[in-house]
Amino acid sequence: MTERQPEQDDEQRQEPVVVRDRRKIDPLTGELRQSEDVAEGEAAEPAESAESSELPAVEFPDVPETPLADTPGPSAGEGIVDEAVIPPSSVAEVEKQLEERTADLQRVQAEYANYRRRVDREREAMASGGKASVVTDLLPLLDDLERAQAHGDLTGAFKAVADKLTGVLEKAGLESFGDTGEPFDPSVHEAVQHDTSPEVDGPTVTTVLRRGYRFGDRVLRAALVAVTDHEPSAEAPAEGQRQPVDPPVNGELPIDADENAR
Repeated sequence: MTERQPEQDDEQRQEPVVVRDRRKIDPLTGELRQSEDVAEGEAAEPAESAESSELPAVEFPDVPETPLADTPGPSAGEGIVDEAVIPPSSVAEVEKQLEERTADLQRVQAEYANYRRRVDREREAMASGGKASVVTDLLPLLDDLERAQAHGDLTGAFKAVADKLTGVLEKAGLESFGDTGEPFDPSVHEAVQHDTSPEVDGPTVTTVLRRGYRFGDRVLRAALVAVTDHEPSAEAPAEGQRQPVDPPVNGELPIDADENAR
């Protein structure tokens, strides 16, 4: 009897085996099971997993702190990464490509500068051509104003408007030419009459029939003028100079009176 008591005590000390059915669907009825066992089993799993996931604490030895100023750095010429050795052929190739790219850039820059200058010249030429076209259409009006002024009809408010119009056109670049007494220039004068006179030294404008106009460097209309050229005067023969022989009459030379007297 005394020998069996320890065995009974051991059996009583063993933990009871607990079986929990965690199936959510009841195998007998086929319905969804909502029991406390399933909830308790689901709540117990995270706690067990958390306990199993805990790692033992690791203690690191104390390391003495070193100030940054006392920390030795790389000396001059030394780097953290060793510099790659570039062969001389690669350096020459890179320098050649750099020279080619620089030449290309300079060429493109020069072409762009020429393009800008050409565009500016074309823009100015187009603007000047448009102004010249408008002014050319107004030239007959200026002729009428000039004739009215010559006849004394340009007076009062009409004269004020004419002066304002003329001032605006001159400010825009219109210039008149063709005055009496100026030398004849075939590039800007159109001669419709010609005369000679010893009073002038060369071809001179003596009468202006229609005034000419230029706009900048462009001649819009040539001036119609009358030109007088120089005419040499008849000079008396010098003393001792022989008179010219008279032409023959009926095939016979004239008789010199001096020879007959001899």
